[in-house]
Amino acid sequence: MSARDEILSSIRRSLRVTGAEGPRRAAVEARLTGAPRGVVPARGQLDAMERIGLFKKMAESAFASVAIVRGAREVPTEAARWLRDNNLPATLRKGEDKRLADMPWGETALEMAEGASDGRDLNAVSHAFAAVAESGTLIMTSGPENPSTLNFLPDNHIVVLSAAELEGDYESVFDRLRQKYGKGEMPRTVNMITGPSRSADIAQTMLLGAHGPRKLHIVIVDEA
Repeated sequence: MSARDEILSSIRRSLRVTGAEGPRRAAVEARLTGAPRGVVPARGQLDAMERIGLFKKMAESAFASVAIVRGAREVPTEAARWLRDNNLPATLRKGEDKRLADMPWGETALEMAEGASDGRDLNAVSHAFAAVAESGTLIMTSGPENPSTLNFLPDNHIVVLSAAELEGDYESVFDRLRQKYGKGEMPRTVNMITGPSRSADIAQTMLLGAHGPRKLHIVIVDEA
């Protein structure tokens, strides 16, 4: 018997249950099936244009930079501009995301690499699964399309976000996750990222890049 089984058995004995009781199993099933929503703040309940404005405000307050482009074809030019303006090398590592692959990176002078990072990449670009306007948070799902290593190892991270996938609140993002992956399923990891990595644990002094990128640039593709 594993340690986990021993712990669960001890809990069942203390509750005088076996875990097979019909009413208990029915209650658990109803809870999982219903996926009840929590309290949803009103601040994110906005129209599409207002959601972009709120997301930009909240992301910038968390030390991220935000640019809005009118189509996916403009993303490589914006990425190259941001790297140039920040005096960074014209290199980027990306995953296998088809949306990124279809963008005209060849029309820029950027040197592109593909796959998970081994920690030696200075810059990376990923595509967000979704985002939350109320807190300026990016929702990143793991997989070969957008490896989680790109979220944490490079010093500078560019994240592309479709405006159509910008939700007002977290509950709507969870609905998107269930719709894509199926009820009761999740990708291996879901990272919620608000601004570049930072910490003030030591002497209450803010340090950027403590556990991930020092700079985070978000490119919103608003085709509307």
